[in-house]
Amino acid sequence: YKNTAFISGMFNSDLEVSRFEGASIRTVSGIRGQVKKSLREGQPGSFRATFEDKILLSDIVFARTWVPVEIKNYYNPVTSLLCKGGVDGWRAMKPKAQLHIETETPIEVKPDSIYKPIERKERIFNKLFVPKSIESALPFASKHKDDTKRKKKSYASKRAVMMEADEKKKYTFIQAVNTIRADKRSKRKEKNAERRLAKAKETAKQDEKLEASRKARKRQQHRAEGKVEAARERKRLRGA
Repeated sequence: YKNTAFISGMFNSDLEVSRFEGASIRTVSGIRGQVKKSLREGQPGSFRATFEDKILLSDIVFARTWVPVEIKNYYNPVTSLLCKGGVDGWRAMKPKAQLHIETETPIEVKPDSIYKPIERKERIFNKLFVPKSIESALPFASKHKDDTKRKKKSYASKRAVMMEADEKKKYTFIQAVNTIRADKRSKRKEKNAERRLAKAKETAKQDEKLEASRKARKRQQHRAEGKVEAARERKRLRGA
């Protein structure tokens, strides 16, 4: 029900809505939807539609309403060509464009049909607000972490930390352990890269050998098939 909307102003009657039930519609922002059923109440032509996401009241919805139009067949034999003047005596109906050119009549332009630049107001969305009751139940990874930037440094960042002798030894030892771990990790990466490169070369050599043996088997198979075909041809010629 969150992705459902009541739309009015697109159709003029319930009959038009029923004609386009199931038609695809779309908002200017790109949210796709579908026409469902007409509404009994409200403006004539109002209908219920579902969308793949929640839309706003300011969204513009449009539909590509293609309707099949059947052209009436019309047949009118022209007998005036049989007159004495022949083709010169027959005067055909001139198209409207030709009449405009000959009479120098300007084409009628409706003001509503002129394309106008589309001007839409820039939409400003409100910031996301999560109630504290809901935020407290969220895991830490999903909680809001946007902290305001400080103009001045905090007290914790400005204060100097003075270590004791025992703490300095522990800190130095941890730094040395981290340095050794990082060195081992980099060496392990280099060895793995060398191992992968050697493995790729070995696989390429094996693939070359397999490809050569496959070509040899295929060549031998074609040779055997050619011999069998030649023997059949000789037998057919002797029988003939």
